[in-house]
Amino acid sequence: MTNNDVLRRIRYILDVNDATMISIFEQADMTVSRDDVRQWLKKDDDPEYQSLNDKQMATFLNGLINHLRGKKEGEQPKPEKSLNNNIILRKLKIAFNLQSDEILDVLQLEGFSLSKHELSAFFRKPDHKHFRACKDQVLRNFLQGLQLKFHPKKNDLEGFSWPSLDDKEK
Repeated sequence: MTNNDVLRRIRYILDVNDATMISIFEQADMTVSRDDVRQWLKKDDDPEYQSLNDKQMATFLNGLINHLRGKKEGEQPKPEKSLNNNIILRKLKIAFNLQSDEILDVLQLEGFSLSKHELSAFFRKPDHKHFRACKDQVLRNFLQGLQLKFHPKKNDLEGFSWPSLDDKEK
């Protein structure tokens, strides 16, 4: 998955506007314009499409953690210069405050089964003997599961409510 794909899916999951996207970047000390955000969200075949690099994506994910969980005191984490699916999954786990069982439940919403041992292998250090690289399929199913959990289809909204993330700006 490209960084732009992940950014698009997160925006849809959270149902946030351009101003909130800009605010998320600012919470990780990066200034972006509305045009930057719009170009990153364009489809790959659009002539105005701009690729989101790893450092920009890492900054967004750090800002997302601050946005959803609150900014912690002291020095903010530096964005990684190079990202992989394992790091993206870890940052999303932190941002959405998910435990391993909850991640497995989210994956199951999309019909994707994974054992606790397989999941824990994604969060190990790369030099650990049980480390396993997170493939695009796992990340894609996790994002789809988050979408089902936090942004259900309109016909599934009866009796379902969640707090608006945009309320924090008011």
